[in-house]
This record gives sequence, C-alpha cells and structure tokens, in this order.
Amino acid sequence: MLRRIQNGIVQRGSGHAGHLGFPTVNIPLADESLSGIYAARVTISALGGKEDPYMAAVFADPKRKILEAHILDFNDDLVGQEITIELREKIRETEIFDDEEKLGATIARDVEVTRAYFRK
Repeated sequence: MLRRIQNGIVQRGSGHAGHLGFPTVNIPLADESLSGIYAARVTISALGGKEDPYMAAVFADPKRKILEAHILDFNDDLVGQEITIELREKIRETEIFDDEEKLGATIARDVEVTRAYFRK
C-alpha cells in the first residue's frame, strides 16, 4: 500500500474542476516524481484533528507542481488553511481530454473508485 504524505497551505486554483462539479483544494507538489490520480485521505489542520480525515480523489500534476484534491462530501473554502494529504492508492495515470464531458465522467469514476477503495 502506498503511503506518501504531504502538508501544504491551500492555494486558490483556476476553478476548472469546480466548474465540472468537482471543486478542489490545491497545495504545492513537493515530490515531482508523483503523477496521476490517487485515492487519498485529507486532514484539515484548522479542525485540530477533531474529525476523521476526509476521503479524496487527488491529481498529482508535476507539470504545474500541484496536488489537486477533490475532498468527497466537503465543500468549504480552505484557501490559506494548512492541510495534510496522504496518498493511499494510485487509481490511474494522467490522461489528456479534449472533451469536458469525458473529463467530468472520468472524474466521477475516479470518485467512485476512491469510495470503493475506502469501503474495503
């Protein structure tokens, strides 16, 4: 099982994933050897560890040097907050999409794979 942990301060992104219905939080990517989509856990420091980590589908993008996490069942603005992302399982490699509908459907599938990973 993969266990790569990274902390960072959430930065404002472009909003593209949110436009597709999958808002994300973005932190700088420290390990540029990472790429692709992962099932992950996200802990929000401002909550003081009082809540269990959230499930997330995370995109590691070494070109833009960011970790972009869609936190499942969570939609608060975390810009400026510190979070910890723990990558648990690689779902797939990065793909390029020329169609927004295909991209949205693939992200929805990534979310379902993430949920299934944490159910087992």
